Amino acid sequence: MRFANDDVPGCAAANCPAGLITGQLQKEANIKVAFFTFAVMFNNKPIGIFDSGYGGLTVFRSIFKQLPGYDYIYLGDTARAPYGNRSFQTIHQYTWDCVKWLFNKGCPLIILACNTASSKALRTIQQKDLQNEDPAKRVLGVIRPTAEVIGNYTKTNEIGVLGTKGTVQSESYLIEIGHFFPDVKVYQQACPLWVPIIENGEYDKPGADYFVKEYLDQLLAQSANIDTLLLACTHYPLLQDKIAEHLPGHIRVVSQGDIVAKSLADYLLRHPDMESGLSKNNTQQFFTTTDDTVDFDHYAELFFSAPVKSGFAEIKC
Repeated sequence: MRFANDDVPGCAAANCPAGLITGQLQKEANIKVAFFTFAVMFNNKPIGIFDSGYGGLTVFRSIFKQLPGYDYIYLGDTARAPYGNRSFQTIHQYTWDCVKWLFNKGCPLIILACNTASSKALRTIQQKDLQNEDPAKRVLGVIRPTAEVIGNYTKTNEIGVLGTKGTVQSESYLIEIGHFFPDVKVYQQACPLWVPIIENGEYDKPGADYFVKEYLDQLLAQSANIDTLLLACTHYPLLQDKIAEHLPGHIRVVSQGDIVAKSLADYLLRHPDMESGLSKNNTQQFFTTTDDTVDFDHYAELFFSAPVKSGFAEIKC
Protein backbone atom coordinates (compact mmCIF):
# COMPACT_ATOMS: atom_id res chain seq x y z
CA MET A 1 0.00 0.00 0.00
CA ARG A 2 1.28 3.50 -0.89
CA PHE A 3 0.53 6.68 0.99
CA ALA A 4 0.50 10.30 -0.13
CA ASN A 5 3.96 10.96 1.28
CA ASP A 6 5.62 7.88 -0.20
CA ASP A 7 6.68 9.97 -3.19
CA VAL A 8 8.52 12.51 -1.01
CA PRO A 9 12.26 11.67 -1.22
CA GLY A 10 13.73 10.55 2.10
CA CYS A 11 10.41 10.56 3.93
CA ALA A 12 8.87 7.44 5.47
CA ALA A 13 5.11 7.26 5.75
CA ALA A 14 5.10 6.62 9.43
CA ASN A 15 7.35 9.43 10.63
CA CYS A 16 7.36 12.20 7.98
CA PRO A 17 6.10 15.55 9.39
CA ALA A 18 2.87 16.78 7.79
CA GLY A 19 4.43 20.21 7.20
CA LEU A 20 7.16 18.68 5.04
CA ILE A 21 4.57 16.86 2.95
CA THR A 22 2.52 20.02 2.48
CA GLY A 23 5.59 22.08 1.64
CA GLN A 24 6.82 19.58 -0.94
CA LEU A 25 3.41 19.35 -2.61
CA GLN A 26 3.11 23.14 -2.65
CA LYS A 27 6.55 23.43 -4.20
CA GLU A 28 5.60 20.98 -6.94
CA ALA A 29 2.33 22.87 -7.54
CA ASN A 30 4.20 26.17 -7.79
CA ILE A 31 6.57 24.69 -10.35
CA LYS A 32 3.64 23.47 -12.45
CA VAL A 33 1.91 26.88 -12.26
CA ALA A 34 5.14 28.68 -13.15
CA PHE A 35 5.72 26.37 -16.10
CA PHE A 36 2.12 26.88 -17.32
CA THR A 37 2.44 30.66 -16.95
CA PHE A 38 5.73 30.65 -18.86
CA ALA A 39 4.21 28.49 -21.60
CA VAL A 40 1.22 30.82 -21.94
CA MET A 41 3.45 33.92 -22.09
CA PHE A 42 5.86 32.31 -24.52
CA ASN A 43 3.08 31.21 -26.88
CA ASN A 44 0.89 34.26 -26.37
CA LYS A 45 -0.27 35.76 -29.66
CA PRO A 46 -2.97 38.27 -28.74
CA ILE A 47 -5.01 40.59 -30.92
CA GLY A 48 -3.68 44.12 -30.52
CA ILE A 49 -6.05 47.07 -30.37
CA PHE A 50 -4.67 50.58 -30.66
CA ASP A 51 -6.06 54.06 -30.21
CA SER A 52 -4.58 57.47 -29.54
CA GLY A 53 -6.44 57.48 -26.22
CA TYR A 54 -9.61 56.06 -24.76
CA GLY A 55 -12.03 55.97 -27.69
CA GLY A 56 -10.84 52.66 -29.08
CA LEU A 57 -12.14 51.02 -25.92
CA THR A 58 -15.68 51.41 -27.30
CA VAL A 59 -14.57 49.27 -30.25
CA PHE A 60 -12.68 46.85 -28.00
CA ARG A 61 -15.84 46.44 -25.91
CA SER A 62 -17.80 45.36 -28.98
CA ILE A 63 -15.00 43.10 -30.24
CA PHE A 64 -14.69 41.32 -26.91
CA LYS A 65 -18.45 40.83 -26.77
CA GLN A 66 -18.48 39.41 -30.31
CA LEU A 67 -15.25 37.40 -29.99
CA PRO A 68 -14.69 36.26 -26.40
CA GLY A 69 -11.98 33.76 -25.54
CA TYR A 70 -9.14 35.37 -27.49
CA ASP A 71 -6.25 37.19 -25.84
CA TYR A 72 -6.20 40.97 -26.28
CA ILE A 73 -3.80 43.83 -25.62
CA TYR A 74 -5.12 47.39 -25.72
CA LEU A 75 -2.71 50.32 -26.08
CA GLY A 76 -3.80 53.93 -25.66
CA ASP A 77 -1.23 56.56 -26.63
CA THR A 78 -2.64 59.04 -24.15
CA ALA A 79 0.71 60.81 -23.65
CA ARG A 80 0.60 62.14 -27.22
CA ALA A 81 -3.17 62.44 -27.69
CA PRO A 82 -5.14 63.87 -29.32
CA TYR A 83 -4.06 62.94 -32.84
CA GLY A 84 -6.86 64.78 -34.65
CA ASN A 85 -5.07 68.06 -35.41
CA ARG A 86 -1.62 66.64 -36.14
CA SER A 87 0.04 66.24 -39.54
CA PHE A 88 0.03 63.11 -41.69
CA GLN A 89 3.72 62.55 -40.96
CA THR A 90 3.36 62.88 -37.21
CA ILE A 91 0.28 60.66 -37.01
CA HIS A 92 1.99 58.00 -39.11
CA GLN A 93 5.09 58.05 -36.91
CA TYR A 94 3.15 57.91 -33.66
CA THR A 95 0.92 55.12 -34.95
CA TRP A 96 3.82 53.07 -36.29
CA ASP A 97 5.67 53.47 -32.97
CA CYS A 98 2.69 51.95 -31.18
CA VAL A 99 2.15 49.23 -33.77
CA LYS A 100 5.76 48.10 -33.36
CA TRP A 101 5.32 48.05 -29.59
CA LEU A 102 2.32 45.75 -29.98
CA PHE A 103 4.28 43.55 -32.41
CA ASN A 104 6.96 43.22 -29.73
CA LYS A 105 4.26 42.06 -27.34
CA GLY A 106 3.52 39.16 -29.69
CA CYS A 107 0.50 40.55 -31.57
CA PRO A 108 0.34 39.20 -35.15
CA LEU A 109 -2.89 41.11 -35.83
CA ILE A 110 -3.58 44.73 -34.84
CA ILE A 111 -6.75 46.80 -35.14
CA LEU A 112 -6.32 50.56 -35.43
CA ALA A 113 -9.45 51.46 -33.45
CA CYS A 114 -8.85 55.11 -34.26
CA ASN A 115 -10.32 56.87 -37.28
CA THR A 116 -7.54 59.44 -37.45
CA ALA A 117 -4.83 56.78 -37.46
CA SER A 118 -6.83 54.69 -39.93
CA SER A 119 -7.21 57.63 -42.31
CA LYS A 120 -3.69 59.04 -42.09
CA ALA A 121 -1.37 56.14 -41.24
CA LEU A 122 -2.90 52.80 -42.22
CA ARG A 123 -2.18 52.86 -45.93
CA THR A 124 1.54 53.59 -45.44
CA ILE A 125 1.80 50.94 -42.74
CA GLN A 126 0.10 48.31 -44.90
CA GLN A 127 1.89 49.10 -48.16
CA LYS A 128 5.36 50.03 -46.90
CA ASP A 129 6.13 49.46 -43.23
CA LEU A 130 4.82 45.90 -42.96
CA GLN A 131 6.84 44.81 -45.98
CA ASN A 132 10.00 45.78 -44.12
CA GLU A 133 8.84 44.57 -40.68
CA ASP A 134 7.05 41.27 -41.38
CA PRO A 135 4.71 40.73 -44.35
CA ALA A 136 2.90 37.96 -42.43
CA LYS A 137 1.61 40.40 -39.82
CA ARG A 138 -1.59 42.36 -40.36
CA VAL A 139 -2.81 45.82 -39.39
CA LEU A 140 -6.45 46.64 -40.05
CA GLY A 141 -8.43 49.87 -39.67
CA VAL A 142 -11.99 50.94 -38.93
CA ILE A 143 -12.83 53.03 -41.99
CA ARG A 144 -13.13 50.37 -44.68
CA PRO A 145 -15.39 47.98 -42.71
CA THR A 146 -17.62 50.92 -41.85
CA ALA A 147 -17.74 52.18 -45.43
CA GLU A 148 -18.66 48.70 -46.66
CA VAL A 149 -22.00 48.76 -44.82
CA ILE A 150 -22.95 52.35 -43.96
CA GLY A 151 -24.84 52.82 -47.23
CA ASN A 152 -27.30 50.14 -46.12
CA TYR A 153 -28.57 52.38 -43.32
CA THR A 154 -29.83 55.29 -45.44
CA LYS A 155 -33.14 55.55 -47.30
CA THR A 156 -32.47 58.99 -48.81
CA ASN A 157 -28.95 58.11 -49.98
CA GLU A 158 -27.56 61.01 -47.98
CA ILE A 159 -25.21 60.45 -45.03
CA GLY A 160 -23.54 62.82 -42.60
CA VAL A 161 -20.12 62.01 -41.18
CA LEU A 162 -18.98 63.49 -37.85
CA GLY A 163 -15.26 63.18 -37.13
CA THR A 164 -12.05 64.83 -36.04
CA LYS A 165 -10.41 67.49 -38.15
CA GLY A 166 -7.80 64.97 -39.32
CA THR A 167 -10.36 62.39 -40.41
CA VAL A 168 -12.48 64.94 -42.25
CA GLN A 169 -9.51 66.54 -44.01
CA SER A 170 -8.27 63.16 -45.21
CA GLU A 171 -11.58 62.64 -47.07
CA SER A 172 -11.19 58.92 -46.43
CA TYR A 173 -14.89 58.41 -45.88
CA LEU A 174 -15.80 60.31 -49.04
CA ILE A 175 -13.49 58.03 -51.02
CA GLU A 176 -14.34 54.72 -49.34
CA ILE A 177 -18.11 55.19 -49.18
CA GLY A 178 -18.06 56.37 -52.79
CA HIS A 179 -16.29 53.16 -53.75
CA PHE A 180 -18.94 50.90 -52.19
CA PHE A 181 -22.00 53.14 -52.63
CA PRO A 182 -21.43 55.48 -55.58
CA ASP A 183 -25.01 56.81 -55.45
CA VAL A 184 -24.78 57.92 -51.82
CA LYS A 185 -23.99 61.57 -51.07
CA VAL A 186 -21.69 62.13 -48.11
CA TYR A 187 -21.48 65.33 -46.07
CA GLN A 188 -18.77 65.86 -43.46
CA GLN A 189 -18.41 67.95 -40.32
CA ALA A 190 -15.33 68.25 -38.13
CA CYS A 191 -16.05 68.38 -34.40
CA PRO A 192 -12.70 69.44 -32.87
CA LEU A 193 -14.05 70.15 -29.39
CA TRP A 194 -15.91 66.90 -28.84
CA VAL A 195 -12.90 64.78 -27.87
CA PRO A 196 -11.65 67.29 -25.25
CA ILE A 197 -15.18 67.53 -23.83
CA ILE A 198 -15.38 63.74 -23.58
CA GLU A 199 -11.90 63.18 -22.14
CA ASN A 200 -12.48 65.90 -19.53
CA GLY A 201 -15.58 64.09 -18.32
CA GLU A 202 -17.99 66.78 -19.53
CA TYR A 203 -19.82 64.67 -22.12
CA ASP A 204 -22.95 64.31 -19.97
CA LYS A 205 -22.91 67.83 -18.51
CA PRO A 206 -25.20 70.71 -19.63
CA GLY A 207 -22.20 72.63 -20.97
CA ALA A 208 -21.69 70.04 -23.71
CA ASP A 209 -25.07 70.74 -25.29
CA TYR A 210 -23.96 73.98 -26.94
CA PHE A 211 -21.06 72.35 -28.78
CA VAL A 212 -23.05 69.25 -29.71
CA LYS A 213 -25.84 71.35 -31.22
CA GLU A 214 -23.41 73.71 -32.97
CA TYR A 215 -21.69 70.97 -34.98
CA LEU A 216 -24.93 69.14 -35.72
CA ASP A 217 -26.52 72.34 -37.03
CA GLN A 218 -23.51 72.97 -39.28
CA LEU A 219 -23.75 69.47 -40.71
CA LEU A 220 -27.52 69.44 -41.25
CA ALA A 221 -27.34 72.87 -42.89
CA GLN A 222 -25.50 71.18 -45.76
CA SER A 223 -28.58 69.13 -46.70
CA ALA A 224 -32.11 68.65 -45.39
CA ASN A 225 -32.17 65.08 -46.76
CA ILE A 226 -29.55 63.58 -44.45
CA ASP A 227 -31.18 60.64 -42.66
CA THR A 228 -28.10 58.83 -41.31
CA LEU A 229 -25.26 60.14 -39.14
CA LEU A 230 -22.02 58.21 -38.78
CA LEU A 231 -19.99 58.78 -35.63
CA ALA A 232 -16.58 58.57 -37.29
CA CYS A 233 -14.62 58.87 -34.08
CA THR A 234 -14.55 56.10 -31.50
CA HIS A 235 -14.89 58.67 -28.68
CA TYR A 236 -18.24 59.92 -29.90
CA PRO A 237 -20.49 57.08 -28.64
CA LEU A 238 -20.23 58.67 -25.20
CA LEU A 239 -22.04 61.69 -26.67
CA GLN A 240 -24.68 59.61 -28.43
CA ASP A 241 -27.48 60.43 -26.00
CA LYS A 242 -26.88 64.16 -26.28
CA ILE A 243 -26.56 63.92 -30.07
CA ALA A 244 -29.94 62.20 -30.23
CA GLU A 245 -31.51 65.00 -28.15
CA HIS A 246 -30.58 67.57 -30.80
CA LEU A 247 -31.61 65.60 -33.90
CA PRO A 248 -34.95 65.16 -35.67
CA GLY A 249 -36.45 61.79 -34.82
CA HIS A 250 -36.07 60.36 -38.33
CA ILE A 251 -32.26 60.61 -38.37
CA ARG A 252 -30.44 57.43 -37.41
CA VAL A 253 -27.12 57.60 -35.52
CA VAL A 254 -24.60 54.85 -36.27
CA SER A 255 -21.50 54.09 -34.19
CA GLN A 256 -18.70 51.80 -35.31
CA GLY A 257 -18.13 49.30 -32.52
CA ASP A 258 -20.49 46.53 -33.62
CA ILE A 259 -19.65 47.09 -37.29
CA VAL A 260 -15.92 46.64 -36.71
CA ALA A 261 -16.48 43.63 -34.44
CA LYS A 262 -18.58 41.84 -37.06
CA SER A 263 -16.02 42.67 -39.74
CA LEU A 264 -13.20 41.24 -37.61
CA ALA A 265 -15.18 38.05 -37.00
CA ASP A 266 -15.67 37.71 -40.75
CA TYR A 267 -11.97 38.41 -41.38
CA LEU A 268 -10.90 35.63 -39.01
CA LEU A 269 -13.37 33.25 -40.63
CA ARG A 270 -11.88 34.01 -44.05
CA HIS A 271 -8.28 33.77 -42.81
CA PRO A 272 -8.04 30.48 -40.85
CA ASP A 273 -4.23 30.57 -40.85
CA MET A 274 -4.30 33.83 -38.89
CA GLU A 275 -7.17 32.72 -36.65
CA SER A 276 -5.60 29.40 -35.70
CA GLY A 277 -2.36 31.11 -34.69
CA LEU A 278 -4.02 33.49 -32.22
CA SER A 279 -3.81 32.52 -28.57
CA LYS A 280 -7.06 31.85 -26.74
CA ASN A 281 -6.58 32.15 -22.99
CA ASN A 282 -9.37 34.72 -22.49
CA THR A 283 -7.01 37.44 -21.23
CA GLN A 284 -7.20 41.20 -21.51
CA GLN A 285 -4.30 43.57 -20.94
CA PHE A 286 -4.46 47.36 -20.99
CA PHE A 287 -1.54 49.76 -21.44
CA THR A 288 -1.19 53.53 -21.57
CA THR A 289 1.75 55.72 -22.55
CA THR A 290 1.16 58.04 -19.58
CA ASP A 291 2.68 57.08 -16.23
CA ASP A 292 -0.53 57.96 -14.38
CA THR A 293 -2.22 54.61 -14.84
CA VAL A 294 -4.75 55.31 -12.08
CA ASP A 295 -6.12 58.28 -14.01
CA PHE A 296 -6.19 56.22 -17.21
CA ASP A 297 -8.08 53.42 -15.47
CA HIS A 298 -10.71 55.84 -14.19
CA TYR A 299 -11.56 57.24 -17.63
CA ALA A 300 -11.04 53.94 -19.45
CA GLU A 301 -13.79 52.36 -17.37
CA LEU A 302 -16.28 54.89 -18.80
CA PHE A 303 -15.45 53.79 -22.36
CA PHE A 304 -15.06 50.06 -21.71
CA SER A 305 -18.07 49.79 -19.36
CA ALA A 306 -16.04 47.56 -17.04
CA PRO A 307 -13.18 48.00 -14.56
CA VAL A 308 -9.76 48.48 -16.18
CA LYS A 309 -6.33 47.89 -14.64
CA SER A 310 -3.58 49.20 -16.89
CA GLY A 311 0.18 49.17 -17.07
CA PHE A 312 2.66 51.75 -18.36
CA ALA A 313 3.97 51.36 -21.91
CA GLU A 314 7.22 53.07 -22.75
CA ILE A 315 7.17 53.85 -26.45
CA LYS A 316 10.56 54.34 -28.08
CA CYS A 317 10.37 56.80 -30.96
